[in-house]
Amino acid sequence: MQGAEILLELGVFPRLLQGLWVTVWIAAVSVGLSIPVGLVAGWLMTVRNPVVRAVMRVYLDFIRIMPQLALLFIAYYGLARAWNWNVDATGACVLVFVLWGGAELGDLVRGALLSIPQVQAETAYMLGMTSWQSFSRVILPQTLRRLLPASVNLATRIVKTTSLAVLLGVVEVIKVGQQIIDANRFQYPTGTLWVYGVIFLMYFIVCWPLSLAARALEKRWAND
Repeated sequence: MQGAEILLELGVFPRLLQGLWVTVWIAAVSVGLSIPVGLVAGWLMTVRNPVVRAVMRVYLDFIRIMPQLALLFIAYYGLARAWNWNVDATGACVLVFVLWGGAELGDLVRGALLSIPQVQAETAYMLGMTSWQSFSRVILPQTLRRLLPASVNLATRIVKTTSLAVLLGVVEVIKVGQQIIDANRFQYPTGTLWVYGVIFLMYFIVCWPLSLAARALEKRWAND
């Protein structure tokens, strides 16, 4: 098959795997930090203080309206340079993905919390539980159950969105693929399809288990 020989070149697969590790690292750190940000943001969206709720609404709307690419450029070329922050491209990517993931997760948390009938908290209070006991033993377990499938889907979206890091010069898997294609463009002019085909399979291998987990959770809890 014409062009497939590029995959047999020495160092091609190790370089792609190294780029995939950068992609997975950015995604894993972003998802991990998005969890506490999203939980706090979601809780703040449900408080009765109108000022806090207004601030959280501005945060959520700003993150949702702005494309992720624009946020990356603002973080890397705008805020970091304007405020003289020592933030490299990878750090800017993690910052944006955490803010974006936290906003998306926060909205999921808000919806899950508001979906729990208020009567359950009132019943727990009548049984002698404190506010914290009612939240941690009654409200939170049900919230997490409703939240987890959608959160896994959000993690998959974050993994795929890390591909935008290439536009800031981060040497992740797509950037590595571009370098390999450029270095072999005369010897293997039709090798582009094969290199990006391998990159597609790498993303699929990373994201497919997450998609399966989300569907399994939804199916299991829908039947309970």
